[in-house]
Amino acid sequence: MNKKDLLMHATSFLESLPDNTISAELAISKKVVGLKIYDAPILAIGNSQDPYFRLFKDETIIGNHFILPEEWLPEAQTVISFFLPYTNDVRAGNKTAPFWPAEEWLHARVEGQTVVTKMGQHLQAELAKAGYQSVIPTLDPRFQIRRSTDPGEQPFASNWSERHVALVCGLGTFGLSKGLITARGMAGRLGSLVTNLPLTADERPYSEIYEYCTQCGACVKQCPVAAISIETGKNHLRCSDFLDETAEKFKPRYGCGKCQVNVPCESRIPLSPASN
Repeated sequence: MNKKDLLMHATSFLESLPDNTISAELAISKKVVGLKIYDAPILAIGNSQDPYFRLFKDETIIGNHFILPEEWLPEAQTVISFFLPYTNDVRAGNKTAPFWPAEEWLHARVEGQTVVTKMGQHLQAELAKAGYQSVIPTLDPRFQIRRSTDPGEQPFASNWSERHVALVCGLGTFGLSKGLITARGMAGRLGSLVTNLPLTADERPYSEIYEYCTQCGACVKQCPVAAISIETGKNHLRCSDFLDETAEKFKPRYGCGKCQVNVPCESRIPLSPASN
């Protein structure tokens, strides 16, 4: 099994997955019945021993609680990171509402996460058929997310970060809003697996962690609660508090995603000012 096989399995699975389309039973309104959540996936391969992973143990990045690939799976050789880009219908829907998340985005954030989970489990099953072990860190009982209000600590800390892992694997770089800008843009969801399948790691097409971000400030203007600043970056607590508001208003769904639409990195890598 190689990267091409993995991408083929992921693509065909998504194409046939009923959960990638909003059913009448789940739809918030008739408007979103039949809504397709994701377009075709992309994925990247990382070496489990990449020194970058060890850098995440630094308290200024993630912290010592970050679990290394070989700690999830002692025989680990490879990390597979995948990105599912939202369809134009999902993105367009979230552009229409000026403050609260659109119905399309609410479904994409919640039902869309179910698709991410099933995608990871499908790839895990295919690896098992081929005779390889794998772990999906975010579905493992050891996975944890903690929240801190201590100004000396990171406001949110998980022991496995899909965004950081995707960065190492070569899938993309961070944007000002702290989302990941991939070849298919920022609007979408990430997932990953750690496996003992030996694969050649992809070469990262960038050298800086914010290389794809032009610092244009479009996401600053898009944020409904002013949680993003060119000067100081992102206020994660302010963003999280707003997500809590949406969870109360739209339960059992929640979301926002305004910083991922109406921005140059919505569905592609933006051109730098020098390239325009």
